[in-house]
Amino acid sequence: MNELTHDQIRQQVRTRYREISLQSQQKESEPNTCCSPAAGCCSPADEASSKAGYSAEDLSSVPEGANLGLGCGNPQAIAALQPGEVVVDLGSGGGFDCFLAARKVGETGLVIGVDMTPEMVSRARQNAARGGYTNTEFRLGEIEHLPIADSTADVILSNCVINLSPDKPQVFREAFRVLKPGGRVAVSDVVMTADLPEELTAGRDLYSCCAAGASRIEDLRKMLAESGFSGITIEPKEDSRAFIKDWVPGVRIEQYIVSAVIQAVKP
Repeated sequence: MNELTHDQIRQQVRTRYREISLQSQQKESEPNTCCSPAAGCCSPADEASSKAGYSAEDLSSVPEGANLGLGCGNPQAIAALQPGEVVVDLGSGGGFDCFLAARKVGETGLVIGVDMTPEMVSRARQNAARGGYTNTEFRLGEIEHLPIADSTADVILSNCVINLSPDKPQVFREAFRVLKPGGRVAVSDVVMTADLPEELTAGRDLYSCCAAGASRIEDLRKMLAESGFSGITIEPKEDSRAFIKDWVPGVRIEQYIVSAVIQAVKP
């Protein structure tokens, strides 16, 4: 069986998230969780995000349609954002985490969301206009090639997106490049705890379901260190298996991946 190229993986992910964006616009009450509509793992967005660690206040404070329920944790909870900071969200989707971050950095701060799916960028911009957010920007681009100048950001956020990249070392190199000295990474993502058996992956698109692209903790730590980061911590969240099990029905995917809190600092 031939392996997909990096570009084929990106196109597969882009197509899937375009479908999610368009479908959730048609039916705002039932956006999808991390997997695809076809995977049968649809769940109301607020319910999914509540399980991932967001408060009722978080869920009620963003424009309708911003939360698509695509996360596997709450990077806001670990970012300790301060007024005036510049934040970059890798894979910003409908803008959910960006809008929460915008409230914390205030009018003197800036939040830049980057997403490679045009429909997601358009959706986020519409949500920003609807909510009156003047301290957010949404840019079309790949997280491996960020459309952001060197030493721009104080904080890099991301929520269940880096696992989708076929070139994670390049993602971390880009994160390091755009961070200011002393800047920090605050990421929620999935990590692999056991190898996926080949029989589970056969005929399934587990990559864009936030499963097949997960890396082991030791590999992520090495990628971050080789990119120049220090103060690296990766903390698995065992209780996340309770909601991860619903991502790919019939596979027991929670035996192989778990959500984790990933933090690092640019010296």
